[in-house]
Amino acid sequence: MNRSLLSSLREGGLIFYARHGEATVGMDLPSFHYQNCLAQRNLSEEGRRQAIYYGKILRALQIPIQSPVSTSPFCRTIETAQLAFGSGNVIVDPFLADLYRLSGDLSSRDRQRILDNLQAMLEKNPEGGGNKVIVAHSFPVGVGLGQIPDMGTVIVRPKGEGHGYEVISQLSLEDFSILCS
Repeated sequence: MNRSLLSSLREGGLIFYARHGEATVGMDLPSFHYQNCLAQRNLSEEGRRQAIYYGKILRALQIPIQSPVSTSPFCRTIETAQLAFGSGNVIVDPFLADLYRLSGDLSSRDRQRILDNLQAMLEKNPEGGGNKVIVAHSFPVGVGLGQIPDMGTVIVRPKGEGHGYEVISQLSLEDFSILCS
């Protein structure tokens, strides 16, 4: 990663779309409730370490983060955000659960509605000078922001409501780590 990207990250006004930390192997039960973490894949110990490290790296790099951080209602995304940014700095956005559904069997109409809502979210400029952080899920290949590794982050520059957005970078946790050295 180059220093001009770091300067942009420090200036704020970007959206960090981060995938949650590594989750346990398996599947979410088909008919689970978001409040029942036992019926979901949750963070592994490695995923917890990744989330803590993610928050430490962003602070060490002096990248301003807008509060609160948005998460999907899944236990693994909430825990990731809480470990990285503190439990009082997290808000659940029910729409972000729809992004998880993109990997399933959806009608083309539902898929397009979700992608349109995602676009509206990513083209809106963050307020207050910091960077907006969203902790959610990866996407299927060629859909939305594409596949994202555990604790990977897609950096988006919003162009304003109705004007789209630009993906300026996709960074792994290791990419952030390299900037600290």
